Amino acid sequence: MIVLLQSTLAESEQRALAGRLEAWASDHGARLVGFGPGWGKCVEVDLAAGAEEEACASQVRQIDGIEAVLTASRPTHHVAGAGREPQRIEVGPARFGGGFASAIAGPCSVEEHDSLLALAWQLRRAGATALRGGAFKPRTSPYSFQGLGRPGLEILRSVSDQTGLPVVTEVLDPRAVELVAEFADVLQIGSRNMMNYALLSEAGGAGRPVLLKRGMSATLGEFLLAAEYLAHAGCSRILLCERGLRHFDPTVRNLLDLAAVPALKRVTHLPVVVDPSHGTGSAALVPAMLAAAAAAGADGFLVEVHPDPRHSVSDASQALSPEVFATALERASKVLEACDRRLARPAAETQPV
Repeated sequence: MIVLLQSTLAESEQRALAGRLEAWASDHGARLVGFGPGWGKCVEVDLAAGAEEEACASQVRQIDGIEAVLTASRPTHHVAGAGREPQRIEVGPARFGGGFASAIAGPCSVEEHDSLLALAWQLRRAGATALRGGAFKPRTSPYSFQGLGRPGLEILRSVSDQTGLPVVTEVLDPRAVELVAEFADVLQIGSRNMMNYALLSEAGGAGRPVLLKRGMSATLGEFLLAAEYLAHAGCSRILLCERGLRHFDPTVRNLLDLAAVPALKRVTHLPVVVDPSHGTGSAALVPAMLAAAAAAGADGFLVEVHPDPRHSVSDASQALSPEVFATALERASKVLEACDRRLARPAAETQPV
């Protein structure tokens, strides 16, 4: 179970409270396995074999300074799941978790129909099982390309209908959730919006799976609580996505935290996806980090691929060509097989002439 400490506690009070939790755990055959800077104001408690989860949670809630206790058995909380059977989420041919990993690939931004359709067929042949592409783009500068909007969504839907690849695309505004959900198979919440709680609540109630990206400065505890907003709104199909953290070295765009993959899997049953494109910001580094993500236990990969990366309207430096993507994904597939897992692939289908 995951224990949330009250947000008003000072660091010294957090440590003291963790000490009281450790004493309770010792008396009940349990142990603290996750506490410290990486978890924020969260403590993970590994219960003893055979312990009654809700009875233990009820006792812990009586300790002063506890804000909430999340358990796998509580129907309103779907994020905590240590010891629970890992969830497998299926969207069309894509399978995340349960021994499978899937590749979501495509350009950063939707640019036009014909080139995206040709690319999607190439991605499918390479082994991708879902198509990514931004119709609405969150850009640091208001003068940068912001996406095509609804026409971009229509292009994605048309390409999906022709290739059989489900659509994963980002939604930026609570007011746009209904529109995006009309065209998308999976709603993506980007790093900048991980703490946009109104958006999380609206997306969580849209009836679509949600791919939630970790905030660029978020602890794992904060990440899980953002996912909890989705679960609380009714979303039971949540993909957690590690996409790199802001750091101090300009050599790479972000610091890709691959240790987050096994760390998250210790406390949640949700599938974990890795985005090596944003995680590195360099196309030359993506293939190696794709293979590393497979070895770390990732249940999926989110990769930027463009038919002509040099001329991509956004994130050109991190986009792979279709040929490089195919080679990199095959290599990652071999890593998965070495770890007794498999890359989910689309059914064989001939591209129409």
